[in-house]
Amino acid sequence: MGLFSGLFRARDAPQNRTSGSAYSFFLGNSTSGKRVNERTSMQMTAVYSCVRILSEAVAGLPLHFYKYTEDGGKEKAAGHPLYFLLHDEPNPEMTSFVFRETLMTHLLLWGNAYAQIIRNGKGEVIGLYPLMPDRMGVERDSKGQLYYEYTVSMEDAPTVKGSTVILPPSEVLHIPGLGFDGLVGYSPIAMAKNAIGMAIACEEYGAKFFANGAQPSGVLEHPGTIKDPTRVRESWQSTFGGSHNANKVAVLEEGMKYTPISISPEQAQFLETRKFQINEIARIFRVPPHMVGDLEKSSFSNIEQQSLEFVKYTLDPWVSRWEQSMARSLLTAEEKKKYFVKFNVDGLLRGDYQSRMNGYAVGRQNGWMSANDIRELENLDRIPEEAGGDLYLINGNMMPLSMSGAAYQKGKEEPNEDEEVLELEKGEKPGNGGGGAHPGTERHHRGR
Repeated sequence: MGLFSGLFRARDAPQNRTSGSAYSFFLGNSTSGKRVNERTSMQMTAVYSCVRILSEAVAGLPLHFYKYTEDGGKEKAAGHPLYFLLHDEPNPEMTSFVFRETLMTHLLLWGNAYAQIIRNGKGEVIGLYPLMPDRMGVERDSKGQLYYEYTVSMEDAPTVKGSTVILPPSEVLHIPGLGFDGLVGYSPIAMAKNAIGMAIACEEYGAKFFANGAQPSGVLEHPGTIKDPTRVRESWQSTFGGSHNANKVAVLEEGMKYTPISISPEQAQFLETRKFQINEIARIFRVPPHMVGDLEKSSFSNIEQQSLEFVKYTLDPWVSRWEQSMARSLLTAEEKKKYFVKFNVDGLLRGDYQSRMNGYAVGRQNGWMSANDIRELENLDRIPEEAGGDLYLINGNMMPLSMSGAAYQKGKEEPNEDEEVLELEKGEKPGNGGGGAHPGTERHHRGR
């Protein structure tokens, strides 16, 4: 019984790969009969588009390393070694964009992204190098502690000896995707291999239809007996086979009759099936259909909202995984209290020019944005401080914020020296315009 259970075990059943934790799924032939893995799936245009969109979006976001200030604010920690590694060059061989793009591609295809952390004698991080997820294993030792086992190949540096390298968690930047235990993620390609396999089968069917289909196509009937049917079939195929021979006129001799038997792709709902599989793959990666070229249900009124939802519901979870994983692996316990890593997604949430200007006007007139704050968001040069670039103004007379309410402060009111003051004679009642008072009794005094 044990022999047969091993031979006929469930193909999609999860297997325990790490002692007490991580799971992996079998990658191979799908229900459609097509072999699906991380590399073959990238030949599918929808998978390639989704992976490229997400990896380039994460790689293109501004990544900064900040530290907390004493007043509760934040500022860029440009003097810290990690700032240059994360913002510019993680290693001498690649830029920050390429490094993040590579790791995000691994994360989308294999469900995990790994990078080796190189430290100096002081324990400071001086380099980050990507590692292939398909050659990385996460295991536990006899004490239950995690360690990483990396298989070395011929493509690696010749100075590396042995078939495997054991790395402690302190030397590995591990960004896991969605998983059962929170330690190791599982591959989205493996989980959706049947949907991707069907899309590959539809694409291959369409290619073979135009490569092998005869136009016209069907059955050749002869009233007599054909001595060499192979020669007739090959002659027909060479004359009418392939897309370059489509719509040719067939001339039949000796009473031959042609009977079409094939159905068109429209009758088989071939195009509808292909379109549905593209949406199915976009749904796996949570990418809006209009971003992979499907504009059927997109319009001018909803496409901007879909783009904002892409940032909020698709990018934000991936960005949070990156930020927290880098803080956990690259910072010490003391540094976590002072420093943090942050992606800036504000640029993707910006509206059109008119909407941005209206928003800036509200912030400017209500005193919570200065001219330099706005110019930094628009990538413009700062206005010098002496020219008022850092002033915060409020609506009304557009006076400085510190001067608001000065006219209503007690003891601050002083009469204007140029104001004309009218005084009345002693004993004269005010408002007695026609009561016999001589107009000459009024004395006009003008201040200096």
